[in-house]
Amino acid sequence: MKFAVLDFETTGNQSADEIIQVGLAIIEEDRSISRVYGTYVNPGIPIPPFITSLTGITDSDVADAPELEDMMMELVPMLDDVVLVGHNVAFDFNFLQNALDRCGYLPYSGRILDTMHFLKICFPSLPSYQLGMVASHFGLEHDRPHQADSDALATAQVLLKCLEEIDDLPLLTIQRLSDLFADEDSDLAWFFDGIRTEREHQSIQDLDTYTYFRQFALAVDDWTEIAPVRNEEEPNPLASVSFDEYMEQVRGRLRDILPQYETREAQDIMIGEVVKALDEDKHLLIEAGTGTGKSLGYLLPSIYQSVKQEQRVMVSTHTINLQEQLRERDIPLLTKAVPFPFKAAVFKGRGHYLCLRKFEHKINRRDFHTPKEDVITAAQMIVWLTQTESGDDEELNLGGRGGDFWDTVASDSDSCLGRACPWFRKCFYHRAKHEAGLADVVITNHSKLFTDVKANHQLLPSYDRLVIDEAHHLEDVAGKHLGLSMKYFTVTHTLTRLYKDSRNGQLPALRQMLSASAEEKATQWIGVIDRLYPDLITVKENWDRLNELLFGLIPDRGDSGESGQLTMRLSPVKKPKDWDSLAEIERQIYVTLGECIRKGEQLAAEIKEELDDYGADSLITDITGLFKDLASHREGLHQFMALDNEGIVYWMEASSNFKSKSLQMYAVPVDVSAQLKELFFDKKRSVILTSATLSVDKSFQFMIDSLGLQEAAEEGQLHTVQLPSPFNYREQALLVIPRDFPSVKGTVGDPKFVDTLVQSLAQTAEATKGRMLVLFTSYRMLRQVYEPLKEALSSSEIAVLGQGVDGGSRTKLIRRFQDSSASVLLGTSSFWEGVDVPGEALTCLAIVRLPFQPPSHPLVEAKSELLQQQKKNPFMKLSVPQAVIRFKQGFGRLVRTAQDKGIVIVFDTRVIESYYGKYFLYSLPGPKMEHMPTDQMVPRIAEWLNHNKPNEITNDESLLQ
Repeated sequence: MKFAVLDFETTGNQSADEIIQVGLAIIEEDRSISRVYGTYVNPGIPIPPFITSLTGITDSDVADAPELEDMMMELVPMLDDVVLVGHNVAFDFNFLQNALDRCGYLPYSGRILDTMHFLKICFPSLPSYQLGMVASHFGLEHDRPHQADSDALATAQVLLKCLEEIDDLPLLTIQRLSDLFADEDSDLAWFFDGIRTEREHQSIQDLDTYTYFRQFALAVDDWTEIAPVRNEEEPNPLASVSFDEYMEQVRGRLRDILPQYETREAQDIMIGEVVKALDEDKHLLIEAGTGTGKSLGYLLPSIYQSVKQEQRVMVSTHTINLQEQLRERDIPLLTKAVPFPFKAAVFKGRGHYLCLRKFEHKINRRDFHTPKEDVITAAQMIVWLTQTESGDDEELNLGGRGGDFWDTVASDSDSCLGRACPWFRKCFYHRAKHEAGLADVVITNHSKLFTDVKANHQLLPSYDRLVIDEAHHLEDVAGKHLGLSMKYFTVTHTLTRLYKDSRNGQLPALRQMLSASAEEKATQWIGVIDRLYPDLITVKENWDRLNELLFGLIPDRGDSGESGQLTMRLSPVKKPKDWDSLAEIERQIYVTLGECIRKGEQLAAEIKEELDDYGADSLITDITGLFKDLASHREGLHQFMALDNEGIVYWMEASSNFKSKSLQMYAVPVDVSAQLKELFFDKKRSVILTSATLSVDKSFQFMIDSLGLQEAAEEGQLHTVQLPSPFNYREQALLVIPRDFPSVKGTVGDPKFVDTLVQSLAQTAEATKGRMLVLFTSYRMLRQVYEPLKEALSSSEIAVLGQGVDGGSRTKLIRRFQDSSASVLLGTSSFWEGVDVPGEALTCLAIVRLPFQPPSHPLVEAKSELLQQQKKNPFMKLSVPQAVIRFKQGFGRLVRTAQDKGIVIVFDTRVIESYYGKYFLYSLPGPKMEHMPTDQMVPRIAEWLNHNKPNEITNDESLLQ
């Protein structure tokens, strides 16, 4: 195969746009790049400014360039008898066909391949498939992104990487891929068929590298073979070792591994406090700011305690991100630093693991909903099986509809065959569970912690000591899990997976299987299935009607927080009018669904008993699982519609764009403190709660109250510690408040406020050369600012990125922000924490408004009412502490290392004018604080940034000396 890798730069994305540059790289059959051709093309029209800023190509570059016809005379001979390749090839192919047509050539009719497809299939775990990112990941030189010859060469090198990867795949995987694409009328099918033929003629290699099972090549063997990390016959490695001796050895090893390693005062205090709490069976609240190194601060004592006492310690994080960081970064480091073997296992919720039985079933039956995309996802996963040891979806980069595909092959308890499954010994979920059972320290997440509690502790291995990181989220997660939440699609997906229409769904698949079987009862069973269909349709129609009527109750209040979510609280005391007619629809769903579930489960049990067939077994298990899901949805809906518990807040949320299809129902306990006390603080010997933000105005009382720790505090069972900050905030951070800034009420800014804000942000961005994160509390205000700010900065080449406006996930936006030399990123609530941009990339953080939760949010409202009944002030006891903790999280985005320097601007003058403002400022870790008129702010910022030694500045109008 000879490849021609093509790339065009054009004046836009429409077919009427013109080509301004072409790049072509030729790859010979021996895989050498024999030629890179490139030329500008005169488009005959001016190049739009945004294309010039993207590509660097100007009108003067193309002024003397060849016209389209002249360029095509050179290009066309090079496209003879080659396979055409491009990165997102459809774009370039479209322009090629247009150009051929305009210049009087026949259309290109050869084979076409896309490096996007190859990258997804060959490297299923790459974090990004964008050409620049991929090139830097592989260490390829790509010095002029968005210039056609540089892009074509980079794409050619990427293709060669993919071909090398394909050479290394086992033959069985190639055969699987070839079978997968065989039904597709595509050039990928032709390509893999050719590779298969070639490989089948070679002698067999790689038999020992992989495990082969049921026509798949896997990277792992049976999990039953995994042995404990230490031999039980041998004495305990810590039998006569004190904690100080152990730490001495660890520090010595850390110095060998990390030459720049030095002990940090805050981390040492933390290590001491954690080991003391574990040892004395006490609970601990410990606030550890950025830079403390808190993961090692609790992992080192946890490892010591669990190995010495032979009692497991459980660690729980809020985000999967932190769980991954512990797995990827901290655990490998500690494996080298700890002077004896120990095991730390990561154990997530079941839906994160691939179910091999479901995957095999899906591939063999080609059960694809969006075939073009699903085939690529399936190919990605077939290759991934030769690489993954955990089967964890976090390793996969599934774009587009990949998430829907994953949902159909994820492990879940209701459809698990357990030991009866042929895949049992290879099962990723059971592997993770087995490893957690052998581990000294198990790392899980808050969500799994509560799922385990609800499942009577059947999911996690037993533990008496628990470390909760990111503990400021515990109350929230507890509410969600101890309460109830249901989405419109949760029920709809379950119903359509059972029965979509006569050809699609698990019941039609079972019917088809039965009609082909010789079993005497088959006709009787088919009759049962046929009688189930109309009932399921009735349930679906009633469910749709109920959701429409419920959505109709929600008043249209525009924006309440993120991306225009509408909310409505439902009160048990005062039900909405016509609630009875809605409850009647729910009763019909309850009755009809009850009948369906009874018949369905009975049918499944009978077939399973009488038919001895693995294919049928697999299908029946999935169907039983779906009926179990329906049973729990049925109970949940019944509970929600009953509206009968005054200790619970009931509310609905929906988006104004997707109406009833986006409806979510919630029923959450108003106060979870009593349940947390009973489930954790009364039951466990020691619970350690840590986070960068637990105190408000140097006090832990807010957390003690909301988490149910009051009794432990009174009985001396609780220690609280606030660690000193490892950074010199006074020199590293300047906090500026423009004291005459206009104020604003509600979630929308008036024209004066928006104009002043845009002007101030633009001037500041120019002084800081972009590198600025702006935090909003309302999505609507972000949208008000986005366009005018973009306009104001258009001449200075500073890009503006907006959450929800520029598309892409939070991670992608942050990555774009980090990679661009000058940009301003606008974000709302999810950007207030977990954003880690160390170094120069982030120099300025602007906080537009203090992050109070909307008081109208049902949960906030209900908590406020409860406090009023207790004769407490809800604003001071709830709204302010919550906002302060969020404010501290936002502030924490700026200084991530001891070298970072930067500015924080707070545009909300309440922070100096109101009686509660001091709680915000006093809770910060001591930055230099100044307030001044708005027009003096930018000169002051420029001056502060230009001085390497901030203490030289004499003009100190400081707020808090």
